[in-house]
Amino acid sequence: MVPQKSFGILRNDLAPAPGRLLIPWARSGTAGYRGGGNKFDLERWDAAYFERLHAFLDEAEQRQIIVELSLFSAQYNQTQWDVSPFNQTNNVNDTGELDWKKVNTADNAKVLSYQERYVRKIVHEANRHPNVIFEIQNEPWSDRPVLTDVVNPFLFPPGRDQYPNSIELPDDAAMAWQTKVAHWITDEEARLPNKHLIAQNYSNFRLPVRQLIDRIRIINFHYAYPEAVTLNYGLDKAISYDETGFLGREDDKYVRQAWNFMLAGGSVFNGLDYSFSPGHEDGSDLEPNGPGGGGPELRRRLHILQEFMEGLPLGKMHPDSQTVLHGSGVYTHALSSGAGIYAVYLDGTGPAKLSLSLPEGRYSVQWFDTVSGKASRAEDIRSQGKETILYSPESQGGIALLLKRR
Repeated sequence: MVPQKSFGILRNDLAPAPGRLLIPWARSGTAGYRGGGNKFDLERWDAAYFERLHAFLDEAEQRQIIVELSLFSAQYNQTQWDVSPFNQTNNVNDTGELDWKKVNTADNAKVLSYQERYVRKIVHEANRHPNVIFEIQNEPWSDRPVLTDVVNPFLFPPGRDQYPNSIELPDDAAMAWQTKVAHWITDEEARLPNKHLIAQNYSNFRLPVRQLIDRIRIINFHYAYPEAVTLNYGLDKAISYDETGFLGREDDKYVRQAWNFMLAGGSVFNGLDYSFSPGHEDGSDLEPNGPGGGGPELRRRLHILQEFMEGLPLGKMHPDSQTVLHGSGVYTHALSSGAGIYAVYLDGTGPAKLSLSLPEGRYSVQWFDTVSGKASRAEDIRSQGKETILYSPESQGGIALLLKRR
């Protein structure tokens, strides 16, 4: 990425200042890298990069953090391509003239062999770390988009068919290349002691999956709607909300996204936190720094969701569209265990009337404030096997309900 230019991020930890760039390849003795300093030699690795990679993964493991290693990303535009080490102007390996829209296809001159070499190296180095997921490519539809659907079909063109309303997939050439990368990962790991999950970044927003690459276990959506889970839960894959962070600085928007997605049956939620920046590696940069927000308060509120989810028997919980008959003025998503445990998120302002269809029996009721994390005093109710009515406490920004059959 380009400092202070890419995606409007002013202090971008993926766009180091001149002289601070550290990537897998070593510098050559030839000047002329467009991002500053000497060109790269794609035949030689930089040991310092891999020392840092191992240290980072070790630190993350100690904190029980899973790290998604995105092996590649879309180029997005010529500006990004101008500073890529695969661009022949930035290396000493004569990788050939190349249109940036072909970088992540098999028709990419001499770049393909260096991409394979790089993937195998990263996979080999990461093998001893149990807390790693490999993502093939970030946003593969961006360079070679195929318009597949739209969020709001009632908009007038051209806006109807453009981001942020368009839902696009990568074309056949991009998909074929991603399949190659997945093969490199699995082939390399076949000779190694440990095996890791592989993620495919499918699309923005939501879409019923048509084509998954073999051995994919995680389906990544960006800026996802809960429908991304609903439409694809039957695939028996982990459905991931893999990126958010373009809705401004207010924490409430991202917290509501997280609760809705996870209570719809999602497996992962993560977002761009712009409070992590050079000089603020602890996530304390609270000055405007891009299209989103972040910071300790957002992370505190997401931790409330984490604790709520960890209190459930997650291996037994499934999306439940039958128990909640209606929520007055609120959107609802629910999980249930099939054995009398129900978790419901009400997105909206309370109090709200909640109509439930519960089997006959006694239930404990507990409400959780998603802002403070505080739980109300548990009370008991009895269901006669017909419609059961509950009234939520007053709330702003959503509230969660936990029901347990006694």
